[in-house]
Amino acid sequence: MANFNKVILVGNLTKDPEIRYIPSGTAVGDFSIAINRKYKGSDGAEQEETCFVDITVWGRQAETCGEYLRKGSSVLVEGRLKLDRWEKDGQKHSRLGVVADRVQFLGGGSSAPSGNASFSDAAPSAPVQAAAPAQPVAPAEEQGTAEAATDSENLPF
Repeated sequence: MANFNKVILVGNLTKDPEIRYIPSGTAVGDFSIAINRKYKGSDGAEQEETCFVDITVWGRQAETCGEYLRKGSSVLVEGRLKLDRWEKDGQKHSRLGVVADRVQFLGGGSSAPSGNASFSDAAPSAPVQAAAPAQPVAPAEEQGTAEAATDSENLPF
């Protein structure tokens, strides 16, 4: 049976990233993003829900996130789900989070860098370069629907 574990999320940081270093000297960054969803309830009224997701990022990418991202910054995160389980004081705990393979800065928030920048651990020795400025694309726009281009109210950010 095949396995596949990949997530792509767009959201805004809920606080500044926290960066720490493990004994080997590798940077580890932790931050959380909020993803908003608007929908119409059964009564026809506009509803909104927010999903909070914890993100862990490693290496040079973690250092870059700590340097450029701040609370409110918009990011696109590509990564994989990871379930952490532990026991504390006889109580079992678990937490589902995302380990980021790639974090792309979308330019939202007050302290984000200008333009979009993407950072990945794919080539840690290669210089990090910012991508050309672009606007975030709604998933429906990628599929070419004209309706999505005019309805920006349904974007999750």
